[in-house]
Amino acid sequence: MPVALFALVKFSSRSERPLPEPGVNGLGKEITLALFSDSGDSQGTAQVRRIIKTEEEWRKVLNGAEFAVTRQRGTERAYSGSTWNEHRVGVYRCTCCATALFRSSDKFDSGTGWPSFSAPIADQNITLAKDVSLYLERVEVICAKCDAHLGHVFNDGPGPTGKRFCMNSAAMRFKPGENL
Repeated sequence: MPVALFALVKFSSRSERPLPEPGVNGLGKEITLALFSDSGDSQGTAQVRRIIKTEEEWRKVLNGAEFAVTRQRGTERAYSGSTWNEHRVGVYRCTCCATALFRSSDKFDSGTGWPSFSAPIADQNITLAKDVSLYLERVEVICAKCDAHLGHVFNDGPGPTGKRFCMNSAAMRFKPGENL
């Protein structure tokens, strides 16, 4: 069985760097993403290219915690992330590429210490993959545009989906909105 890279990350200080524009193209294959305002309003879809960067390039634009979680598929400590207890209205975006991932209206308190959501903002903005690390079989949630590890999805969430998307705060940036 594969050996897992399991990073425990502490968030004592997180410098805010500007997020890239969500519609900016990368160098990879072309995909269709759903675009959303920070208020969660649909702005249609766009054909964009997946972002492909080397480990060195990612290290230059991500802080240590963001890199450990998103590029090395780590997990932050429960109750340590910046968004697990966020209750404002808005949208959660990929910290690496600003793709819209989740709406605050789909967030719920799972009691786990990680931000949890019942559904993604748009199915095409994420991909799911089998994860057999740590000698467990889980379903990993990955950003469709930049391949960032976001967290895992479990079948123990509330209705109507019954899903719990258990995400890492380091993998997302919360952008407050107004009309959600």
